[in-house]
Amino acid sequence: MESTDSGDPLSYSLLQLLQNDYTLQSIEYLAAILTGFLLLLLSALTSGAEAAFFSLSEQEIARCRTSTRKSEMLVYSLLQNPRKLLTNILVLNNGINVSLIMLFAYVAWLVFGTRSLPAAIIVGGALLLTFLIVFCGEVLPKVYAQKKRLDIARRTAPFLRALQTITSPLSRVLMAISGYIEKHYMIRGYNHTIEDLHHSLDVALTNEESSPEERRILRGVVNFGSITVRQIMRPRVDMEAFSTTATLPQLLPRIVQWGYSRIPVYTESTDKIEGILYIKDLLPHLHEGENFNWQQLIRPPFFVPETQRISDLFQNFKEKHVHMAIVVNEYGATSGLLTLEDIVEEIVGEINDEFDDDDDIIYSQLDENTFIFDGKTSLHDFCKITEAPFDAFNEVKGDNETVAGLMLALFSRIPRAGERTSYGRFHFTVESADSKRVKRVKINVATKKEQYNKAG
Repeated sequence: MESTDSGDPLSYSLLQLLQNDYTLQSIEYLAAILTGFLLLLLSALTSGAEAAFFSLSEQEIARCRTSTRKSEMLVYSLLQNPRKLLTNILVLNNGINVSLIMLFAYVAWLVFGTRSLPAAIIVGGALLLTFLIVFCGEVLPKVYAQKKRLDIARRTAPFLRALQTITSPLSRVLMAISGYIEKHYMIRGYNHTIEDLHHSLDVALTNEESSPEERRILRGVVNFGSITVRQIMRPRVDMEAFSTTATLPQLLPRIVQWGYSRIPVYTESTDKIEGILYIKDLLPHLHEGENFNWQQLIRPPFFVPETQRISDLFQNFKEKHVHMAIVVNEYGATSGLLTLEDIVEEIVGEINDEFDDDDDIIYSQLDENTFIFDGKTSLHDFCKITEAPFDAFNEVKGDNETVAGLMLALFSRIPRAGERTSYGRFHFTVESADSKRVKRVKINVATKKEQYNKAG
């Protein structure tokens, strides 16, 4: 009896220990499942954030740049260093995926202990984990992010900024390694490829005895996707527009003088464009007097940012069935206007009708390499005429987009007539200037061979 009585507490203790082990094991299983679920959600979040940030359109980025919302300002701030942002996201996402794999191995160890796992279990588990990571952690969030990219970018921006402190040490090392490899072993980048393509086109067309017009059209096709609205727009100072306070008799002489089919209409100043007046809408009312309310005929304006690519704007024109856009800067002020004809001219060259002035781009060519340009000529037009790369002056021009503005940037002041300066293979002589602006500049474009001989 004594041995039986003494055995009861021992059996009870063993049973209680087994129950406690079972409870702890259940807690471990539950904790592992919850942790795996959270890691999968984090993987989906980072994948969606990556797709959202790097699929934002030019318009959405411009909106974030001028926005007063903290989340959109943070989105724009993160995109100022896209390489760092992408590296941090990839470090975070891959760290989460590795953690999921380690968690899967830990659960397998809990279930099977130290015993060897059957091959079918290993293959089945690997396929299941791969499906969860790829489908739930990559495909679904990226597909969803394409539909609501700006909203997702706004929501995930604080999360990414907070986690940068954790991922930054490793991302710096990875960026340094990739930078070294790119610098020493990778091929030249996109800008050089464009220049090489231009050179190849020139060589091919020269060999085929093609006309300069054909070469100009092909160069326009090559550059079409990289030209921004600001580079080819008609500046605000050269815009013709009607005030809403004008009467119909006052409009008619200007319509005849300008010869435009569409004219912007403003209140107070051209910073407040109210709409576009289509002259064809006015034709049935030419007999009306001063009291005629012609303002009811204006159509809503189409605003675009300076930074938009003309290839995107061309698509917008086709979708919205409009032919004119009002260009605004980051502060919402009017910078100029752009028409469908301006975009088409970037490929086919100037299209002049009976109302166009031949002196829109004022220049004369003295010899093969020497030109005289009006100061208000845009740098984009200058590069087209001289067949120079469109990015030839990007490092020095700043915000200036005209030949006169380039002179101000190179001299750091308003130069006097007769002063000279050089940049690369371009040699500038100020032909005419006053105390306010540069009026006319003579430009000699040295050939690459001449530049090489001079450097040697």
